[in-house]
Amino acid sequence: MDNTTLGTRGPAVFPIGLGCMGMSEFYGESDDARSIGVIHRMLERLPGRALLDTADMYGSGHNESLIGRAIADRRDRAVIATKFAILRGEGGSFAGISGRPEYVAPACDASLKRLGIETIDLYYQHRVDPQVPIEDTVGAMATLVEAGKVRHLGLSEAAPATVRRAHAVHPIAAVQTEYSLWSRDPEGELLETCKELGIALVGYSPLGRGFLSGTIRSVDDLAADDFRRGMPRFSADNLPRNLALADAVQQLARAKGCTPAQLALAWLLARDESVIAIPGTRSIARLEENLDAVKVELSTEDRARIDGALPHGAAAGDRYSAAQMAAVNG
Repeated sequence: MDNTTLGTRGPAVFPIGLGCMGMSEFYGESDDARSIGVIHRMLERLPGRALLDTADMYGSGHNESLIGRAIADRRDRAVIATKFAILRGEGGSFAGISGRPEYVAPACDASLKRLGIETIDLYYQHRVDPQVPIEDTVGAMATLVEAGKVRHLGLSEAAPATVRRAHAVHPIAAVQTEYSLWSRDPEGELLETCKELGIALVGYSPLGRGFLSGTIRSVDDLAADDFRRGMPRFSADNLPRNLALADAVQQLARAKGCTPAQLALAWLLARDESVIAIPGTRSIARLEENLDAVKVELSTEDRARIDGALPHGAAAGDRYSAAQMAAVNG
């Protein structure tokens, strides 16, 4: 599969990137050496530059430092995307969202230091601050581009109208949102807005937090501190219905001669050429499996069968808790 670009002026990247969040927290115990091995394999495997996705709040800075160590001697192989705006307090507690213009530059400088690089390829506002006009935040982000600290700007979990307002201040290269067979909300206005404005749509959790891979049958399959245990779609009320969806993906994948994860990724990439998927993994075997999803070709009939089995709104439960849902589509 050909590389795709991040926006009309952005760098060319492989259409499957690497979400690195789980290498630092949220999904149970991790191992830095193993994670660095996965990143190195990602950079070695791809013919062009690989998109590595992180944020300053992942592991309260640990994830950026980890990536910095991993790319120290191979910076030219990676397109680094990181984010700011979600604040962490003592012990990793969540301390709100900040899009204040005076906060943007210090946040960027801290990320650059942890990553050990001179320029961030793609800098996202992680969540929209409802107390600060998006024009003010993006205006401050634009000064980072002028200063050479950032190459391209992005937004995460932003509503279509917000994307338009931001893009009017400075070109937005990418909008990141959750997008998968069981999170199809971007279809419609957001995807159309991105296509109209020449913005890449970067889908995180394209495997439904790993659920669509078919490897999770119960919350007992998750580590005791895995944050998915508290997510609505993994609750006792919603899990049986969602397991039926995972089973449907498995059956469709078997008929296609691929794995469930590969089917889910191939489906996402087939939605539009501007879509990029960033599945996360801490396993080289899973990384190889995910990257090979580009070899899966879906016919019009294949896509119709998949859409019929997992239509928009098929998943039971919201993708986040009520409090977290209030911060998406901002």
